Amino acid sequence: MTATASLAGMDTDAVASDSASDFASETAPSSGRLPDPADLISFDSLLSTEELALRDRVRAFVKAEIKPNIARWYEEATFPLEIVPEMARLGLLGMHLHGYGCAGRSAVEYGLAGAELEAGDSGLRTFVSVQGSLAMSAIHKHGSEAQKQEWLPQMAAGEAIGCFGLTEPTAGSDPASMTTRARRDGDSPTADWILTGAKRWIGLANVAKVAVIWAQTGEPGDARGIRGFVVPTATPGYTATPIEPKLSMRASIQCEIDLDEVRLPHDAILPGAVGLKGPFSCLNEARYGIIWGAMGAARDAFEDALEYSKERLQFGKPLAGYQLTQAKLVDMALEINKGFLLALHLGRLKDAGKLQHHQISVGKLNNCREAIAIAREARTILGGNGITLDHSPLRHASNLESVRTYEGTDEVHTLILGQQLTGEAAFR
Repeated sequence: MTATASLAGMDTDAVASDSASDFASETAPSSGRLPDPADLISFDSLLSTEELALRDRVRAFVKAEIKPNIARWYEEATFPLEIVPEMARLGLLGMHLHGYGCAGRSAVEYGLAGAELEAGDSGLRTFVSVQGSLAMSAIHKHGSEAQKQEWLPQMAAGEAIGCFGLTEPTAGSDPASMTTRARRDGDSPTADWILTGAKRWIGLANVAKVAVIWAQTGEPGDARGIRGFVVPTATPGYTATPIEPKLSMRASIQCEIDLDEVRLPHDAILPGAVGLKGPFSCLNEARYGIIWGAMGAARDAFEDALEYSKERLQFGKPLAGYQLTQAKLVDMALEINKGFLLALHLGRLKDAGKLQHHQISVGKLNNCREAIAIAREARTILGGNGITLDHSPLRHASNLESVRTYEGTDEVHTLILGQQLTGEAAFR
């Protein structure tokens, strides 16, 4: 039975009035916190007081510092370095790491913060991810104590920006085929390392003070020979050039790195990272953040469309009063609720030490795919006005094209899940 048929013969105005009254009494927040417009399931009831407080602080920061400026930053293709100190003050840099000046927050808290940042813009959440989930995590997980002491406090305080050099011009989804080489200048265990090669699509590389560079130390194609190196970017031979112009992630920085006989001391190597497990452990941290962040972008696109639909009059009434518009809004809200539930479940597993590799792929594949569909659908409600920077959906959709690609494409995560289901690896 259709919804229209089920209401036949009934006083629909009375039904709507009674339902609205019941809804208002049942969902009125006791804390004074207004519910999110897309929240159909009382999501906040699943969060602790501490988690809600952190989320609200980051949300307030995004509302005050990012949203009033993001259209200009995006149009001018500018990354706002001036907000980095405030991000550090909020404990957002390496926030899930412990010690060395890091905030030591839970995985769920890190995810909630990422969702709020990406509701502002994917580029701003990406900064936190590159800094904390990639560069800082690499040093924290795999570095020597001296490397940790030298870099992590600076990076947590926003005094030093880091980058993570894995992807190459011809090696994206297949990092084992990287051609960047690291060789010893002599046979002594204390001989210098010499790095030669190129990296591409490396976030923050031209503003970074330190780069974590992955290079092949063995035979070409031998994943076991891949090692990580801590490279101060002032080292001769290191050059980072921004990739321009871009149609996506414009309020962010991505670069090509050229490594021309970069000489490093013997102890620049990350002692705890041998083979691809080293960089992959960091990529999983970043992928986890994306699961939350993509839903933050989707939620913001939905909220923009929802508000517009209430105010825009067509044929004598608001767009929100038409069935087709309501169907779009409902479908978007359902996927946002499901996406956040998935993110929270994976976050709880991560905090319990039970999150599995393939489960990260479930979240990254699903939430990116749904978020970009939501952003595109939200734009349709805005009509022609939706192609301007007065509204967020098309900006989010454009950014999500990049988010969907980096830290593993849809195809890579599909194959990871295919292998989990079938036991057969189909990558080659």
